[in-house]
Parts: sequence; C-alpha cells; structure tokens
Amino acid sequence: MEINNNLNPQDLQPKLQRFWQISGEKIRHIRKNYDNSQGSPVFTVQGRYTTRGWTEWTEGFRTGSAILQFDATGENDFLEQGERETVGTMASHVSHTGVHDHGFNNISTYGNLRRLMLEGKIPHNQGKLDFYELALKVSGAVQASRWTTHQEGGFIHSFNGQHSLFVDTIRSCRILAMAHKLGHVLMAEGDKPVCLLGRLIAHANSTAKYSVYYGKGRDIYDTEPGRTTHEAIFNKTDGAFRCPNSQQGYTGFSTWTRGLAWAMLGFAEQLEFLDTLDPSSLDTYGGIHILRDTFMEAAKATCWFYIRNTATDGIPYWDTGAPGLVHLGDYRGRPSEPANNFEPVDSSAAAIASQGLLRMGKYLREHRETALGIRFSKAGLTALSTLLDEPYLSTNPEHQGLLLHSIYHRPNGWDHIPEDSKIPHGESSMWGDYHIREAALYVQRLINGEKYYTFFG
Repeated sequence: MEINNNLNPQDLQPKLQRFWQISGEKIRHIRKNYDNSQGSPVFTVQGRYTTRGWTEWTEGFRTGSAILQFDATGENDFLEQGERETVGTMASHVSHTGVHDHGFNNISTYGNLRRLMLEGKIPHNQGKLDFYELALKVSGAVQASRWTTHQEGGFIHSFNGQHSLFVDTIRSCRILAMAHKLGHVLMAEGDKPVCLLGRLIAHANSTAKYSVYYGKGRDIYDTEPGRTTHEAIFNKTDGAFRCPNSQQGYTGFSTWTRGLAWAMLGFAEQLEFLDTLDPSSLDTYGGIHILRDTFMEAAKATCWFYIRNTATDGIPYWDTGAPGLVHLGDYRGRPSEPANNFEPVDSSAAAIASQGLLRMGKYLREHRETALGIRFSKAGLTALSTLLDEPYLSTNPEHQGLLLHSIYHRPNGWDHIPEDSKIPHGESSMWGDYHIREAALYVQRLINGEKYYTFFG
C-alpha cells in the first residue's frame, strides 16, 4: 500500500458531498423496489439486491444505513425510515439466540438512534430512549449467553457451534460494551449474575491469542505479524485449542482480508472502550495496562499486515493466500484490479479496514505514539479516498449497490460472476454499503468538528 502522506480529512470533502447524494439515491431505490418478502437484502446480482438464507445478519445494516444517511445529511425521510424499520423488523434480532451478530444488527439500529438522541441531533424522547436502551441491554445479554469455556478463558461462539471462535465477533462485541455501560448483566441459572464486561474481555483476549498470529513463538509458520484466521477450533470436551480454520477465507493458514479488517476495527474500538472505564474496574481482569497492551498488540499487528499486503491504492484481494494471486505477479506493487481474470478484490474489507486504521491512528496519537498514529490515519484516508471514487463507487442509478466489487463467500461460490469474466466483480453487499457509509460519516464528522463518532462516550 502506498500511503498518501499529504492527504487530510478536509481533502475528501468534495468526494463526500457526491458520495452522500449517491448514497441517498441508493437507499430510496431499495426502499421503493426491494421485495421485503424475500428476507433481508444481502448482496446484489446484476445490480439488484437479493438474499441468502444463511442468517439474517444484514437487516441492521439496511436500516442502519438510512440512519447514517440522516446523520450525514439531515434529511428526515431517512430518519423516519430508520425509526420505522427498527421498530418493525429488529425485535427478533434482539432476542436471537442463534447468532454472534448482535453488535452488527442492533448497534447499527437501536445504538445509532440512541446516539443521535444523546447528541441532540434528534429530539429527546424519554420513552424512545428507554426503548432503545432496553433493546441494547437485552441484546448484549443474549449475545453473551452464547458462551464456550476453554482452558484459558472463554469466547462467544459462532453459529457454527460451541467449538467455533470467529474473528468477526470482536467487532460485534461492542454490544456487550454498550450493555455494560448501561449497567446491565446477564442473569444465569440460580439468579447468578454474569458480568458482561468480563465476558467481553475474555472473548477479546481469546481472539487476540487464537485468531491473530504474531510471527513468533507458537506462530513460527508466519514470517510476519498480523495474519488472522477466520475461525479458531476448540475441543469442546476438554476446552483445548485444536487448530486454525476458515469458512469464508481460502485456508486457516492464509488471511481472509475481511476477517483481518474486522480485527483491525474491533480491537481499535475496544481500546476506545477501555478508556471510558474506571481503571479499577479492570483490576479483576489483569488491569488496564495488561489489557491495553494485549489489544494494542493485536490492533497494531493487523493494521501493519493490512498495509503490507494490500494493493497500492489500499484495496485488498479477498484472501492473501488465494491461489490465483500467483498469476497476478506483484499485485501489491500496483493499484487493485477488480476485473482481473484470477482473483477478486474485496472492497468491503477496505471499507471496514479504513475505519479501523482511522480509529487506531487517532488512538495512537492520543497515547503518545504520534508518528505511527499519523501513518495509520493517512493509510485509512488513502483507502477511503479510493473507495469514494470509481471504479468502487457505484454511480449507475440503476444499480442498487453503493460500493462495488464486494465479495461475500468465495469458497461457497455465492458471488455473481459476469458472463464475460472468470471471477466475481461489479456487485455490492449490504455490509459493504453500510461500512463505507460509516467510514464516510466518521471522516465527515471530523471535518465538521462534530462529536466524535462513538457509542461508548
């Protein structure tokens, strides 16, 4: 990745103005033309959103996108859509015991509406605020109840089963952080209270140890730090770690770049969360300095890995071990090529990673690592600037997607391949569209001097 060290947030203002206009048109197009009876929109096929009956993990991204659009533009029809759909469609996601996606669905909806109310961007209404906070409390507790104990702690297990730790979930863990901040606990058998903060920290520690590889000690297979595995497998009988694995990546020994991006952003947000807590509340879990060092090591390693293994414009291919990359030659030494003949890029990974780099950059600058903080911030702006323009920004008004060249599940063959191509490209995903909006909003609020975009303050 070639970082543009001259790029500042204000330089993206013209692109952001254009972006929000196009974004609003896409949301209205889906609102008018998408058939809700299909289920949650997941990804596009020939420019039209369709669904995939795996889990309904994208419902909150659709509704949350309208809320973010209101935040950015002040257009009330998007707020009305966000409020209406949150009430009408999100209740089942609050009580969903079968997934690890609560922080995606419910922070994006109830969490965003609560945030806007506390910021004064929407009128204060105590009944609505109580409603949002109750949903967040329950969601955090339900998420924390998906618990697997292993020999050194525990983790929130994925929908694959109690043996399965997904790297994705580190970002979804913000629902536990939010519920804890609201004073909630999980009540278990015999009225035993279970601390949500404790489960969040245990999960984050497990992710840092078993999902991120550091190129030393146990990780002699890896020549550089920062690789992630999508899934870590544990023996449920004795709690022993068994092996790395992958569901949506190529192998357990290569890096699925969207999983890498989830780790970058998830650990950056958890570092921000730690700074909102009374340090004494963390003494039971090793103390703030130990936890900060653990999260920091994981965040730095993954951010560096992204920078070193990404095309010059900041956009990664879908997996760093994908077999077709050998035919692309030095793909890291030139701009990304979404329409090549061998392996697809994943723009959704770049949208998530750009925000992770920006948050880590700010965090490091505030914690006396100014030079590295500036470097990460510039890297985040570089990737975001690429995404805010063609060929990644979808300017065709008939295409329902906003961010083009997103990949869902390459191993399962779920992504649409055009007739004249050997690889999937040209399509969008609901998580990609949401996260490019979130990254754009993050930078716009910096430009405008608005309150820092966070859920934990």
